[in-house]
Amino acid sequence: MPGPLAPYQTTRLTWGSHILHHCNSYNLCSGHAAPACVSRPDGFHEDYPDTRTTTAPMMASWSEKMLQLLLRMNNFHLPAANKQNRFASPTGSILETCLRFEVAGEHVGWVTPGVACILARFPNVFCARGGAVALAADLDSCEKRSEAVGAALQELREHGCLTCLRGWRSEKYAVMARYCDSPLMHMERAATSKYSRVFGVKRYGVHINGYSRDGDGNLSMWIARRSNTKQTYPGKLDNLAAGGLAAGCSIKHTLVKECQEEACIPESLAEKARPVGTISYTYEDEEGVFPECQFVFDLELPTNFRPQIGDGEVQAFYFYPINKVKELLVCEEFKPNCAMVVLDFLIRHSVIEPDSGLEYGTGQTPTLPCQANSSHCVSVPRTVSSSSCNNSKN
Repeated sequence: MPGPLAPYQTTRLTWGSHILHHCNSYNLCSGHAAPACVSRPDGFHEDYPDTRTTTAPMMASWSEKMLQLLLRMNNFHLPAANKQNRFASPTGSILETCLRFEVAGEHVGWVTPGVACILARFPNVFCARGGAVALAADLDSCEKRSEAVGAALQELREHGCLTCLRGWRSEKYAVMARYCDSPLMHMERAATSKYSRVFGVKRYGVHINGYSRDGDGNLSMWIARRSNTKQTYPGKLDNLAAGGLAAGCSIKHTLVKECQEEACIPESLAEKARPVGTISYTYEDEEGVFPECQFVFDLELPTNFRPQIGDGEVQAFYFYPINKVKELLVCEEFKPNCAMVVLDFLIRHSVIEPDSGLEYGTGQTPTLPCQANSSHCVSVPRTVSSSSCNNSKN
């Protein structure tokens, strides 16, 4: 385990309501436990929750909290809450009222009725037909669609019609039905990112689990804390490095870029990361519908490796024993989709096993619908799905 680091910052992690308290769905309540200072074997003194000093009232088990997270990160597909499905919204998903967003005959997203009314101001760009919002027929190329939709979004931004467009980034995301398809159009990231309720198109990203093993084979993981100035989930715990796939950028390019920019990991080391699958989910909240797919990589790092803060999107890095990381997953500190990435790591590395009580493939929890880019359906909590398109252009 690495010794003390100059850039290594310790931060008190508040043990409070579980991760779903700040998840983009309906909140649940839980108790609190007092954090305590815990000594690490190498002499570090970390301020993180110590369950040995817990004074909290009886709370839901770790596995129940994780199941709540997984169900809520897929709540768009869940029916109204009942005795069999107590994690869903009491009124059910907005799936029943959403309109499909179609481009060139392909279903690429979801539009709420309120947004559909706003888009109706641009009849030369958008048209409603058969339960869907589609682009005008004469927009018959990627370039024409991108230009027309971009102009409409710029006008909506200038008039303040959609608050999500205030976070305009001048960065394009590709829109397609499946990752392996050619882009049907390119769209401003602000219209697809978190807190955007416009088109509900699937977004893709890359997440890297950074970990090391000591001489006895014990696992520890590097965790990042997001900058307090981030537009989304400021100050939350995150994977070692992660980033969205911008238009025209390959997965490998994004992997290396994010490792270098966020954690100052040299290209020669970042390229050793192994692809291990994808995490797919679709959730809804008051802002809209969010289908996402994350390409996940594992990067085993030398025991003497120390990430450095790069572009300012991260304010600190922490190196925790893997069981401490497991505990933190059900704390409100983690960015929800990053917690799912770490959960998958724990399953694949046998930190969580079939006898662990996580209803591990027992069929006792709802089966989630197949994702558009998955080759098979999966049961909660096993959320990793293989991409159906292995020969991607990127």
